Amino acid sequence: MPSAPPAACDVFFYEAFAEEAERLLHYAAATGLRVGHSPLTIQETGHAAPPAPVVSLRTQSVLPPIWAPQLRGILSRSTGYDHLNAYREAVGAAAPALGYLPLYCVRAVAEQAMLLWTALLRRLPRQLAEFDRFRRDHLTGRENPGKKMALFGVGNIGHEIWKIAGALGIEVRGVDPVRRHPDVAYVAPAEALADADLVVCAMNLTPRNRGYFTRDVLALAKRRPLLVNVARGEFTPAAVLEAALEEGLLSGVALDVFNEEATLAPALRSGNPAALTPDNQALLRLRQRPDVLLTPHNAFNTAEAVERKSEQSVRALLHFRQTGQFPWPVPDECFPGRGQPLRIKNRFNS
Repeated sequence: MPSAPPAACDVFFYEAFAEEAERLLHYAAATGLRVGHSPLTIQETGHAAPPAPVVSLRTQSVLPPIWAPQLRGILSRSTGYDHLNAYREAVGAAAPALGYLPLYCVRAVAEQAMLLWTALLRRLPRQLAEFDRFRRDHLTGRENPGKKMALFGVGNIGHEIWKIAGALGIEVRGVDPVRRHPDVAYVAPAEALADADLVVCAMNLTPRNRGYFTRDVLALAKRRPLLVNVARGEFTPAAVLEAALEEGLLSGVALDVFNEEATLAPALRSGNPAALTPDNQALLRLRQRPDVLLTPHNAFNTAEAVERKSEQSVRALLHFRQTGQFPWPVPDECFPGRGQPLRIKNRFNS
């Protein structure tokens, strides 16, 4: 059943989990903003109309096109904005102002990437499974120093991954059409993959790179690398990864983001397997493998990042109330080689 609309408010926060909601309310309290919030996505709440003239969400909510004329602004509490570009394309001139938060979780996501690739190197899923028998057979892992990484996407998060990996003794090669960082060794995709032990995806999702890691791309890697994706699940459909593991193109996979996540997350939360898509079902098969690690799109979620995100969200909303614009507006287009997020000085936090 659709839920009743909340009491009148200036902004409504969707997908606000407990710790985040508490900090959002803390920062909003002194501003005069009337706020509402829910841990659910738009589709899970059943709201038939916008509960406020400005809504804030993350990446799992599906924005109804019929809401566009009733909205003044949409703020995504995420570093990516592909979902907002898709909404703008769907509604055209009716699109409200769109904003995002490009800087709040750079370190958090980079550390999660390190956590995932190191856990795979050390065979952590197998180690956990063997505790009850206390055996060490087939648990021999590998160390970071001397490994080679193909890093796809060297933006804010990618560059932080580059710094962490380099400090661990990993040789990193960057793949990005925009070469923003002079300290990074950039190469073509095939060269980066050829002798990579680790493949890490930190790219921006665009209309042209959706489904990037196909079977043919993965076959360019000759050393059966580990693949980690902390960017967008659309780069790595589960069915492709399942086949690549079976074929021996990859030796392990760790994901914090998922293809068709907008159906996956509500289906898992509600315990409704009938709502899962075929690719969602392939993902659940992957979960049973000892060479796969899955985390629930949680790379951003540290206490420090939640604090930054909550403060920056409220300040961005105040800026919007005063000026009619978000401090970090979503670019009109995003294509490889151009259309990277606008370089707008962060007045709130770095």
